[in-house]
Amino acid sequence: MTLLAASLAGSLGAVFRYLLSGWAQERFQRDFPVGTMLVNLTGSLALGLVAGAEPVATMSTITLIGFLGGFTTFSSWMVETVLLGARSRGAWLNLSLTLLGGIGAAVVGYLLTH
Repeated sequence: MTLLAASLAGSLGAVFRYLLSGWAQERFQRDFPVGTMLVNLTGSLALGLVAGAEPVATMSTITLIGFLGGFTTFSSWMVETVLLGARSRGAWLNLSLTLLGGIGAAVVGYLLTH
């Protein structure tokens, strides 16, 4: 049952990632991967909130982590960084902003609930 819940949550997370990333990319119309960055930063904040919270039932934890695992995307971030580096100087900016912003967001989320 737990595996099914995590699978369903991961699927929902992927759908939400697709919707949010697409909306942000269309809204800001940049050559920069704003959508992926927004997804990863909000996912880092949310996972920080989960990590700092008091332990909850295994089913809830796996569902949340399944959702956030499906929501955030490391591989897209890496590929978009490589492609960005091939056409502009924005690769280091993308790496730096997402990495440092993600760590900061996770810390803030953790501190808010811990």
